[in-house]
Amino acid sequence: MCGIVGKVHVDPACPVDGALIERMKRTIVHRGPDDDGTHLRPPVGLGFQRLSIIDLAGGHQPMTNEDGSVVVVFNGEIYNFVELRERLQALGHVFRTRSDTETLVHGYEEWGTELAAKLRGMFAFAVFDHKDNTLYMARDRTGKKPLFYAHVRRGAADEALIFASELKALLADPAMDRRVSLAALNHYLTYQYVPHPWSIFEGAHKLPPAHWLLFRNGTLRVERYWYLPYEPKHAISEERAVEETLARLDEAVRVRLVSDVPLGCFLSGGIDSSLVVAMMRRHITGDLKTFSIGFREAEFNELPYARRVARQFETNHEEFIVEPHALECLGTLAWHFDEPMADSSAIPTFYVAKLTRRHVTVALNGDGGDESFCGYSRYAGHWAFDGWSRIPRVLRRLAEGPLDALARALPDSGRAELLSYVNRCTLMSPQRRYIQSMVFFREHQKPLLFAPEHRTFLNEAAADSEGLTERLMLDGTAVEFADQMMYSDIMMYLPGALLPKVDRTTMAVALEGRSPFLDHHLMEFAARVPVEYKFGNRVLKRLLKRAASSIFPEDFLNRPKMGFGVPIGQWFRGELRSLTEDFLLGETARRRGWFDPAYVERLYLQHVEGRQNHQHRIWALVMFEAWCRTFLDRPDPLAGPLSF
Repeated sequence: MCGIVGKVHVDPACPVDGALIERMKRTIVHRGPDDDGTHLRPPVGLGFQRLSIIDLAGGHQPMTNEDGSVVVVFNGEIYNFVELRERLQALGHVFRTRSDTETLVHGYEEWGTELAAKLRGMFAFAVFDHKDNTLYMARDRTGKKPLFYAHVRRGAADEALIFASELKALLADPAMDRRVSLAALNHYLTYQYVPHPWSIFEGAHKLPPAHWLLFRNGTLRVERYWYLPYEPKHAISEERAVEETLARLDEAVRVRLVSDVPLGCFLSGGIDSSLVVAMMRRHITGDLKTFSIGFREAEFNELPYARRVARQFETNHEEFIVEPHALECLGTLAWHFDEPMADSSAIPTFYVAKLTRRHVTVALNGDGGDESFCGYSRYAGHWAFDGWSRIPRVLRRLAEGPLDALARALPDSGRAELLSYVNRCTLMSPQRRYIQSMVFFREHQKPLLFAPEHRTFLNEAAADSEGLTERLMLDGTAVEFADQMMYSDIMMYLPGALLPKVDRTTMAVALEGRSPFLDHHLMEFAARVPVEYKFGNRVLKRLLKRAASSIFPEDFLNRPKMGFGVPIGQWFRGELRSLTEDFLLGETARRRGWFDPAYVERLYLQHVEGRQNHQHRIWALVMFEAWCRTFLDRPDPLAGPLSF
């Protein structure tokens, strides 16, 4: 795992400031503390921070072709690089290293923009071709590796594209505009993260997953190179689907074991990571290290199950009981995430990454199993509205106004709010109804939350946050509703929340994470499996549980799914109370002018007094203010985390 930065001027004779590239590199040195490199040749400057994993001696970047005309910086791992290398050598290309990075250099020479579609792995890279002053960048299919960019101008004669693995590196360039994007803030308040292609800053963007970018002569072109195919469905028996699932997972694990440094596995005790450990043991006969994190609270603690798996496969097991202190990690998370991010499970993820890095440099994980094999409870929860939906629609429509008025008249009544919410959901399309299970501040709450001067924005089409997911559910090949739910999570929730959470927390401690369930060969197979195999009788993870039944006992597979969270709701009444009051109600937060202070105070008091549970909404507002103090109130992106 590594970090990349760069700047490309439109003027082919314009040199890039080398001091700027060095400054950009220093903002992300945590991503790659083992080595660094710089390429400076008009009109481009490229920078690289390396975490050495493969070809420790020969994988130095930036890396060029034979005559130096094509140069690349690369973050990630290419798992089919040996196969591609052999194809390219047969076509006459000469390799000087055994690094997967060199495959990208010669691959671009041979295939141009078609290169990304030929890669198997996790990647974000930039190739610059000096022959025609063209920048080509690409990001992997699910967005495992991050890539931000901004088209900047400083006067009529100074136009450029800057890019980096982390948003904070772009802030090192004075040309980067720090205006907060109201659209991005609105989406963040809906989802707890800023979805692609937005970033929290007006002028910066995320390259979407499964897309490549071409920049030439000041013209920017972005195209998608991969869709996850859900149709036509495989014409196979369920037994054959079980066998094929295990075989593809086993192969996805095998190719991810290539490493010249120690590796292990995150072991939560859930089905996904336990299956990864089982597959790893098929290929590792010696020492196999696993790492788990637990909690004092029984409802969050899966350590007993992790221990069972560790004993079964005789792993060298390490575990850590988390008694997290919010004040200890709040500033660290705000700085490493670069954008507001309100998934509180980032806290235990950060702790398990710190534990793991003491022992290994690479860790496999079970990320992606829920999204491909129907593992989230919200997939089954969609049908919870069926009873209410039996009431004639005309009556539900007539009740909408009175129920909404009742909820407004009784703001402290969770039951009144719930009745209004359930009735409103049954009047929505199935796609809109599904989205409700994922949103924090709902659309009808936004006019109350935002300050009056920002409320006019909510009438614009760009303010329809829930429409992002609705359109996504309908833009692919998924026909059946269960497939649409999984597809939207793969293309939005994964790259927006889950994968950045793991990338930033592991990279904060220079640890590489690998996700076999996100292998696109496995994902493409799972997508085309008949829905009844994955979700028959509304049984979550039905196919994966059947695949695992030959390895694990029934009581292990069919227990309730546990959360991976922390007691933030209690924090707001205890150790975080004074900080929360300052971050939500203090003069600094009020002066920003984004939110209505009276509404924010009402949410806070309802929560601390136990009248309603607003823990996730309050956490979103706290993390936004932590981000503001980290990046808006301090001009230097090298300042590092704040201590709150």
